[in-house]
Amino acid sequence: MSDGEQRAPLAHRVPDIGALELLLAVARHGSLGRAARELGISQPAASGRLRSMERQLGVALVDRSPRGSRLTPAGVLVTDWARRIVEAAEAFDAGAQALRSHRDSRLRIAASMTIAEYLLPRWLVALRARRPEVAVSLYAGNSAAVAERLLAGEADLGFVEGLRVPGGLDGTEVARDRLLVVVAPEHPWTRRRTPVSATELAGTPLVLREEGSGTRQVLDSALARYGGLAAPLLELASTTAVKASAVSGAGPAVLSELAVTEELGSRRLVAVPVADVGLERVLRAVWRRSQKPVGAGRDLLALAAAARRAPGHK
Repeated sequence: MSDGEQRAPLAHRVPDIGALELLLAVARHGSLGRAARELGISQPAASGRLRSMERQLGVALVDRSPRGSRLTPAGVLVTDWARRIVEAAEAFDAGAQALRSHRDSRLRIAASMTIAEYLLPRWLVALRARRPEVAVSLYAGNSAAVAERLLAGEADLGFVEGLRVPGGLDGTEVARDRLLVVVAPEHPWTRRRTPVSATELAGTPLVLREEGSGTRQVLDSALARYGGLAAPLLELASTTAVKASAVSGAGPAVLSELAVTEELGSRRLVAVPVADVGLERVLRAVWRRSQKPVGAGRDLLALAAAARRAPGHK
């Protein structure tokens, strides 16, 4: 064949694995009927498959007679080739199974701080009960860092806060949350008789999470029409640090309701009503586009969805 000629794709020129397995079974049993039974197909289906393979190759492979089925000289040669192809296919299948087993034996999660601290622990306990063989690793960072890890192939499944699914990712809602303005009990805002206005909140230096966090994204967007956020009083890289600063009386902070339930109950923090602005947000599971999680990742998504449907879930 000259360099300029194009050959038909190999799949059109070589019989499929099922046909080759049938030929090997005929060689072992000397009977098309017994070969069909071994492979779990009907004899007419086996005959049709064998005829199709003979037409494809352009040679007769089996002589059929009342006494049984005997390979032709060409059939003997093709059977030898078929054996090597089937053995290679079996090795390929075993290797692919090993890859799947390795994939399914670990789950790399990247999650925003709020989700990592207040939602994921109970989901992971449930996953452990369902899939005890799976090794789980967890990276906790802001939502932007979670997206970066997913896009770099360093995580299988992510959980983010914020306004939308980050670019290059697909996702689904797993929970809803709202942000609260909280202060220490001695702060003047606890004695107000009217809510803090959105304009006043925007103009007040706050204790905030860093840029790139889901909390900061939602707050920036909500207050953009009121002049945007004032320069932060403090800008901290974790929910725990922001909360500790607010408890110490450093100034007002904006935190997830999930993160301050205990402090509100013990009156170490007080929630301050805010007028004119909604601070609800969606919490999402995310993954690389068109690569929806399988195995343990799919199970974790199902457990998160079940938790959201449970009675009493916000």
